[in-house]
Amino acid sequence: MPQHIGIVGCSAEGAALCYRTVCLEGAEWLGPHGHPEVTLHSFSFATYVERIERADWQGVGELMIASGHKLAQAGADFLICPDNTIHQALRYVELRSPRPWLHIAGVVAQEASNRGFRRLGVMGTRWLVDSEVYPAKLAERGLECVRPRDEERDEIHRIIMEELVEGTVKPEQIAYHQKVMTRMKKAGCDAAVLGCTEIPLIMTDANSPLPVLDSTRLLARAALRRAIEEN
Repeated sequence: MPQHIGIVGCSAEGAALCYRTVCLEGAEWLGPHGHPEVTLHSFSFATYVERIERADWQGVGELMIASGHKLAQAGADFLICPDNTIHQALRYVELRSPRPWLHIAGVVAQEASNRGFRRLGVMGTRWLVDSEVYPAKLAERGLECVRPRDEERDEIHRIIMEELVEGTVKPEQIAYHQKVMTRMKKAGCDAAVLGCTEIPLIMTDANSPLPVLDSTRLLARAALRRAIEEN
């Protein structure tokens, strides 16, 4: 039997996309309608946001640990979190976690290296882009990280937190991300990290000026591989 995947949810859209990817793409491994056992737990997104806004990353970590214990009790063998921003709290989590974790930025960095990318533009919330979550994991593989400019970070953050997390999609959002990615391409980037689990709602390889690394789906696929190959 495949291992049981535990998903620590944060925002609804990102958690739902990760869950759907595990279930739908599991059939490629296990046959029609097949997928590993999967359990999702999430505290209120408002509780996470309150702690993030006051930079209480240890408090964010406590929520993640509590979710991890609930998922372990449900039988999960390992844990994933389809939210890039709260990976800043993982340093408070891993040593006390009841189950091991896959790191979303580590998964993305491995995929980028495998595909031969060298200089990556990172898109996401201001909390994520201002952090070392991606620079650290990319540097481990000798990859460069390019962050949006300050005004770009503010607008992308606004789009994510005021619109995308609510499932609101507008053409203007796509146009703005295309504009930022075009500038990054001119600055030498050869791919863009969709480092927010809601950005895949609007950006894909089909409409992006750069090849995209969809962190949500890449994490879900890495979880599938682990669940099936390590059973």
